[in-house]
Amino acid sequence: MAIKFEVLHVCKQSGARLGKLTTPHGVFETPFFMPVGTQATVKTLTVDEVKEVSEGLILGNTYHLWLQPGSEIVKKHGGIRGFMNWDGALLTDSGGFQVFSLSGLRKITEEGVHFRHHKSGEKLFLSPEKAIKIQEDLGADIVMSFDECPPPYESYEYQKESLERTLRWAKRGKDALTTDQALFGIVQGGLFKDLRQHSAEELIKMDFPGYSIGGLSVGETKEEMYDMTKFLNPILPFDKPRYLMGVGAPEDLIMNVINGIDMFDCVLPTRNARHGMAFTTKGKINIKNKKFEEDLSVLDEGLNSPVNNYTKSYFRHLFKADEFLGMRLLSYQNLHYIKHLMSEIREAIKNDSLLDYLEKMKNTTNYFK
Repeated sequence: MAIKFEVLHVCKQSGARLGKLTTPHGVFETPFFMPVGTQATVKTLTVDEVKEVSEGLILGNTYHLWLQPGSEIVKKHGGIRGFMNWDGALLTDSGGFQVFSLSGLRKITEEGVHFRHHKSGEKLFLSPEKAIKIQEDLGADIVMSFDECPPPYESYEYQKESLERTLRWAKRGKDALTTDQALFGIVQGGLFKDLRQHSAEELIKMDFPGYSIGGLSVGETKEEMYDMTKFLNPILPFDKPRYLMGVGAPEDLIMNVINGIDMFDCVLPTRNARHGMAFTTKGKINIKNKKFEEDLSVLDEGLNSPVNNYTKSYFRHLFKADEFLGMRLLSYQNLHYIKHLMSEIREAIKNDSLLDYLEKMKNTTNYFK
């Protein structure tokens, strides 16, 4: 088995889990957050910078790397690690999210998904077996089953049909895997609890080394998301890692940790950074706001960071002048803050005080407003 997971402690106050995930490329305390390196790069940051602002795990995207430069070229480098010069742990998604995000360019069949290239219009086909083969070439420690991620408010009938096909695809992907990479099953079912339970129970029967929760943070309310992770918490195996896909807002991280989640990823911290939104220990701020024009204070006194070599006024100037340095520095800041937050969350779990930490976060930041 390519990974090993154990729960080290359960917070007496909140029920949140502190765990240890052992991978071929490092041992990590959970819960943790993984920056997204969609195209074998965490946008705007060098690999050395990513090491500073991550736990040592990042995510790559199967669909995008399959199209550019092609999984064969990545394989010639020894996988994504050699390709981007990353020596940490790596997770790849399956391309299933693109079934959702590129819904205007694809047709779903039992065999797989027929796409049109989102730039060239070229005809493409991705099946559960092909998604596994590409991920084998990419060489991640943890890989994902190919699934459909349906929009959250699709009908019960649609969600049920999609979910049953995703279960069949999960079995096909598991049968196709020829390496010791850790393949996770993905729980789907929209906002219907009976479908989510059915999905989880069928995947558990297939005995995956870990379980992802997909189809959340795709347009539903935060309350609906939290309600579903809370519902799934007692259903998913206690002794295996749970990965909530595509979630990265600070308030969502702590709320879902309380609901039993161990692993997260999201483009949000870096995407928001490129648009001038900073995550700080005091909350989020839009650095483009005119009130920062003459503000000579540092961005985040609560973090010991090279970003604090610059004033808020300078940051605003960089964004108003369309200078790339602003995007780079804020990307560093936002990932650094998320790393800091997850470290504080783990400490609070160890001390059986995570609900106290949540209360403090609500009182001292604007994340919940």
